[in-house]
Amino acid sequence: MGRLDGKVIILSAAAQGIGRACAIAFGREGARVIATDINEEKLKELAQYSGIETKVLDVTQKEQVEKLAKEIEKIDVLFNCAGFVHHGTILECEDKDWDFTMNLNVRSMYLMIRTFLPKMLAQNSGNIINMSSVVSSIKGVVNRCAYGTSKAAVIGLTKSVAADFIEQGIRCNCVCPGTVDTPSLRGRIQAQPNPQQSTYVTGKEFIIDGGWSL
Repeated sequence: MGRLDGKVIILSAAAQGIGRACAIAFGREGARVIATDINEEKLKELAQYSGIETKVLDVTQKEQVEKLAKEIEKIDVLFNCAGFVHHGTILECEDKDWDFTMNLNVRSMYLMIRTFLPKMLAQNSGNIINMSSVVSSIKGVVNRCAYGTSKAAVIGLTKSVAADFIEQGIRCNCVCPGTVDTPSLRGRIQAQPNPQQSTYVTGKEFIIDGGWSL
């Protein structure tokens, strides 16, 4: 018996990195995982794992999100994991960079939550998990202006949804990791003048109080 037996989990950005690792872990614990991503070829690699169904999905496209929702009768967990890391200060962030970052990192979560939340409300239960970052309202980081702003917005969105629907059995939390070994990180490291040089974050507090400090 797995800890997630009988649970239905919809997960975005499941083809690689954090999303892929979570999809595999959820499936291993007995969940029915609906793993979505825009990368069809990478998604196919998940077919070897039990409990995982794959769906090609662009989470920035409202019509595609709504089409998926019509195919899903029940949902216990929505994990919004899709995101993009823009490198640069505000002066190095063009309109297109800002718009793309906000569209993928924030608006996609708005679309997914707004579409799937009614199903959770009908069940009087549901768990929404949004991928944020330490680089957000928690900490400002050099050359992460657009990214940090978008992830701060994710924290605000998470707190708002949590407060609005707590009495209807809905939980909404966000995960705020530091540096994680993913294909995205490796690509950014290799693009640096000195790929061997790195730093990490430590000494931060994690508040676990049932939402009391919300």
